[in-house]
Amino acid sequence: MSRRVLSFRALGYSVPLALLLGAAVVTPAPATGQYTVTALKFTVPAGGRTCTIDADLYRPAGTGRAPAVLATNGFGGSKSDGSTDGIGKAFAERGYVSLVYSGLGFGDSGCLISLDDPDIDGTAASKLVDFLAGKRAADDGTKADFVTLDAEGDPRVGMIGGSYGGAIQLATAAVDHRVDALVPLITWHDLAYSLDPNNAGPHGAVPGAFKWQWVNGFYLMGESQPLTTPNLDPSRINSLDCLHFVTEACRTVRTLNSGSYPADRTAELLAYSRSVSPVSYLSRVKAPTLLVQGQADSLFNLNEATATYKTLTAHGTPTRMIWQSWGHSGGMAAGELNLGQGNLESAYVGKRILAWFDRYLRKRKSADTGPAFAYYRDWITDPTGTYATADRLPALSRKLYLSGDGRLVDSPSEVTRGSRTYTNRTVPTSHSESSLAGTVGLPDPAPYDTEGTYLGWTSEPLTRTTDVVGAPKATLKVVSPKAERTQDSPDAADRLVLFAKLYDIAPDGTGTLVHRLVAPVRVPDVTRSFTVTLPGIVHRYEKGHRLRFVIAASDDAYFGNRGIKPVTVVSSPGNTGVLELPVAGG
Repeated sequence: MSRRVLSFRALGYSVPLALLLGAAVVTPAPATGQYTVTALKFTVPAGGRTCTIDADLYRPAGTGRAPAVLATNGFGGSKSDGSTDGIGKAFAERGYVSLVYSGLGFGDSGCLISLDDPDIDGTAASKLVDFLAGKRAADDGTKADFVTLDAEGDPRVGMIGGSYGGAIQLATAAVDHRVDALVPLITWHDLAYSLDPNNAGPHGAVPGAFKWQWVNGFYLMGESQPLTTPNLDPSRINSLDCLHFVTEACRTVRTLNSGSYPADRTAELLAYSRSVSPVSYLSRVKAPTLLVQGQADSLFNLNEATATYKTLTAHGTPTRMIWQSWGHSGGMAAGELNLGQGNLESAYVGKRILAWFDRYLRKRKSADTGPAFAYYRDWITDPTGTYATADRLPALSRKLYLSGDGRLVDSPSEVTRGSRTYTNRTVPTSHSESSLAGTVGLPDPAPYDTEGTYLGWTSEPLTRTTDVVGAPKATLKVVSPKAERTQDSPDAADRLVLFAKLYDIAPDGTGTLVHRLVAPVRVPDVTRSFTVTLPGIVHRYEKGHRLRFVIAASDDAYFGNRGIKPVTVVSSPGNTGVLELPVAGG
């Protein structure tokens, strides 16, 4: 399904698991077990306010105890949207007690949107774990005396959900170690990177390029709720200055939209964004975690899940990672997981989720939780063989060198001495994607770069098929006297910005920007070489195709340079840029 025909809801704003399925959710598969559904309210303290949480309890038929599954919605959704409701049904049909709820600030739940803050959203979710443990009742007196307990007050409970409903799992597990298993789908690691990425390390040393389309789409959706939701709970109103979010979130968005990065505001932006992100609290997450991330995702790319995976495994938390086809930018393929359809048993990711919960919620030690790493291959036509598996991520195993004549070559000795220059203009001249094109049903032009505003290096036709699996890296050195004169300004926005990306060039000259992904860079110091980590991809370069590495002056999905800053790249056999590729089997 093309993402270009998807609705606003379908792009993840209200669908937590099938973020590109909101307009395509179909009737769930026939029930394999019977269940009852009970609407419940919970009054809980969170972030200095008293919040009402609106939830639905799905209880499977029978009188025995059963493990529980807890889930909430994606941004802008509620307990009733297709996938959140689908979670309740799907797991109740399979014998789990399911409790799904509208996250704080959404649906009929109260309080402000606080971006899955562990101290607010995580604490609120922990009160629902208390309910599942039998330690507290719902507001109407309902008690859960039918959930499997590991000890008094400790229920057997797992969590599942995507995007906003994914980060809440990590936030909850960080504050409540009673959570036994997590399945976060297509969620973030560090909102500072997600919203304002700088793909040149060291991470966070310099602010990045503002992802203005994605951020303002979410912000406007959140701020409009008091105007569009009737009978709004008073706890969901902040002030006229910041209607529906916590104040810190509004300040962050305003700083980003200002296009300015003075030191004090930048420090505040980074501190807040990270405080509500897994990057700041993963050391406290002990629950076994199955990470699922989407290859087609310019909001939360594969690098985010990779960073979470590496951190959790370093801390000894049992962790597996799957790179599926779809994410916030579309990419749904036949046979992929769609909880709105209830196709857990027939989809690879669904089978892995069932096995994960079998092992950690049903305590079936024989349950195979699968390999450390699996990834979807869109070049395989047989749905039963679309996923490849490995015990680790592929290493950077192939180097190509940037020649002065615009070639990508296999060795430094093949580099031609030379220099080439591009310059930015006062308006964006490159296009990767219109992040929100699907919100209003508009077409999205193919990616392009305007002559004179970018540089490209192209390989010879490949002599064999090459599968790139992971995040390529490029080491670059640029010359930009104008940028050098402004980079010590107290406002980091005066530093040079560029955008790196990889194309697949077919024999007929047609270029494909893989999943429309780019790597924004605010160069830390133009007098020194720097390394760019591109977004992770899974892509087959067919024999006879060519790789093209591009650095561009702008991208219309991001804020770019302040002022005109020409850039020159000089190459010589002993001093040139290097592109490194993670090649599967290489």
